[in-house]
Amino acid sequence: MEKEIPSQSQEKPKPRLGQWSAGLNVLFLIIIAASLALVLAFKKLSFDNRWWDITVPIAFLIEMVAFVTGILAIRKNKEHSFLVYLSIFTGIATILFVLLHSLFIGD
Repeated sequence: MEKEIPSQSQEKPKPRLGQWSAGLNVLFLIIIAASLALVLAFKKLSFDNRWWDITVPIAFLIEMVAFVTGILAIRKNKEHSFLVYLSIFTGIATILFVLLHSLFIGD
C-alpha cells in the first residue's frame, strides 16, 4: 500500500491568524463589491457622496490588517492556505492602487 503525500497547500487556513486574515479579506471584498454595486449597478449612491469618504478608509484599514495578519500567519505558523495568499495578494494590490491611482486620474 502506498502512502499519500500530504499536500503543502490547503484551501482554508487552520491557525487563528490565518483565519483572521482570510475573514478580513472577505469582508474587504464584500464592502468594495457592495459599494460598487450600489454606485454603478443600482445607481443608489454616488462616488461624490460623503459615505464614500468614510467607506474607503475603513475598507483600506480592514485590508491592511488582513495583509499584516496574513504575513504573520505565514511567518509564524507556516500557513500555506490559498485564502491567506489571496489576502496578501489583495493587500499588495490595494497598496499599489492607493500609491498609484492619482497618476491615472484626469481632472
